[in-house]
Amino acid sequence: MSQTPEFPFLNPGELVAGGKRDRLGPGQLGPEHRRTAWERLGKDQFDVLVIGGGVVGAGIALDAATRGLSVALVEARDLASGTSSRSSKMFHGGLRYLEQLEFGLVREALKERELALSTLAPHLVKPLRFLYPLTHRLWERPYVAAGLTLYDSMGGAKSVPGQHHLTRHGALRLAPGLRRDALIGGVTYYDTVVDDARHTMTVARTAAHYGAVIRTSTQVVGLLREADRVVGVKLRDTEDGRTGEARANVVINATGVWTDEVQSLSHQRGRFHVRASKGVHIVVPRDRIVSDAAIILRTATSVLFVIPWGAHWIVGTTDTDWNLDLAHPAATKADIDYLLARVNEVLVTPLTHADIDGVYAGLRPLLAGENDDTSKLSREHAVARVAPGLVSIAGGKYTTYRVMAADAMDEAAQDIPARVSPSITEKVALLGADGYFALVNQTVQLAEHYGIHPYRMTHLLDRYGSVVDEVLALAAGKPELLQPITEAPAYLQVEAVYAAAAEGALHLDDILARRTRISIEYPDRGADSAEQVAHLVAPVLGWDTDDIDREVATYRARVRAEIESQTQPDDTSADALRVAAPEPRPQLLEPVPQDQ
Repeated sequence: MSQTPEFPFLNPGELVAGGKRDRLGPGQLGPEHRRTAWERLGKDQFDVLVIGGGVVGAGIALDAATRGLSVALVEARDLASGTSSRSSKMFHGGLRYLEQLEFGLVREALKERELALSTLAPHLVKPLRFLYPLTHRLWERPYVAAGLTLYDSMGGAKSVPGQHHLTRHGALRLAPGLRRDALIGGVTYYDTVVDDARHTMTVARTAAHYGAVIRTSTQVVGLLREADRVVGVKLRDTEDGRTGEARANVVINATGVWTDEVQSLSHQRGRFHVRASKGVHIVVPRDRIVSDAAIILRTATSVLFVIPWGAHWIVGTTDTDWNLDLAHPAATKADIDYLLARVNEVLVTPLTHADIDGVYAGLRPLLAGENDDTSKLSREHAVARVAPGLVSIAGGKYTTYRVMAADAMDEAAQDIPARVSPSITEKVALLGADGYFALVNQTVQLAEHYGIHPYRMTHLLDRYGSVVDEVLALAAGKPELLQPITEAPAYLQVEAVYAAAAEGALHLDDILARRTRISIEYPDRGADSAEQVAHLVAPVLGWDTDDIDREVATYRARVRAEIESQTQPDDTSADALRVAAPEPRPQLLEPVPQDQ
């Protein structure tokens, strides 16, 4: 790569590859942090080293850092590049788990929902009204009412309204897009919606703010041992292939569906195994379904959610076993047909394949059990000390990440010589939360100050919270950065720059699929935005012309492979097409050789 040229809009931002560094703010994960992180990994002795940059791994890093411990987190790809960017976008208690009698899980999740909504991440987690259409007379309304009464009362205090019962006429007034013969009445209740990838990234940045070393594109390829004790990890930079080591009192395996693969590096028998369950979602324009509320529908085996997402609806999910490539689960035509068939059973105007703007597939890391039905496997989590100096955590659900992190650290504490303080993360607001509500009240003034529409400022506040000024400051002297990305006008050009300067994005895929959600919100899946975004971030990341061309080609190849895979009839054929696309991290080892 070439040296990064001077770039006037990077002020007061941090950067650049040429070595210049100004301060951009707390918790920044820009190129300078990445460079110093590699040095620290090789030099420092950490209390805790976390493997995995999903929400649980990021949560552990934050938990450990705020207990006063030295902590590092490494991730082979990008933050939230696995399960944590491909969920149903809800921070919820899990209403359906009541039927499975998992009362403890629901109570725990509802407490976490309230914490996130009121204190920890109000800029990212938003209340959302759901309509539950009733289809059976006599028994169903009291049955649902009893379940929702329990749901509303569990978890302590709550910031959302309770259930409300509707006649058929009232339900159709709320959701005119539903067929009249699809319901006999309805009940509304509240849950919450979240941009999962942005939330995970914010947890990681908050951990960095409190001293954690966070480094992506850093793959664990082996474990360091002294006698029977794990004392660190062997590392490989998946960008340039250089190798190194990092030492820690305890290593925590928080790799989700990769738990067993990382566990095998220890040559120890694991205490539990993880099964991957594939969940597919489709994204359709908001005008295709006329409703003022999200909708939850019963299916033969589970539930189907129809969730508002900006100018779109997200419809999902499926729940099927997956035994193929863990990094790139592929949606098939059969998966998409299933979702269309289920949702069309209740819609006045049926959805078609032509209505779909985006599709994504993710893998749930479920604890393996004797029951082959993945939709009935427990969503409880498990923590185990596999060997001295090595702890694994798996299972659980997105909403309970903070509890999972605390449990993992409590288990790991026995391997840390110093006294370990109790977890305090229920009191630690995420980056952007402090001052958010005050800024919401100043939306009009802020918009006028920066010369953008108040609607745009609201969108920015709900993505960045109180660090929004840090984002917009990168456009000082460069007003064109406050213009929308041409082919993805929901996002400003400065947001792409900030993703690379402060949010740890290293590739187009990181920006278009996770820092923004362009890859699922536009019919071209971001292919038409790739070149413009590449040129915007090139000065930040030190890309020359060849790097730009390679990034654009790699991203567009990924889009083509995904679209083609979604026309295939089964997992095997869809997987073969998807994995054939080039990997943006050229030195990634898949799978990790066991003799490393």
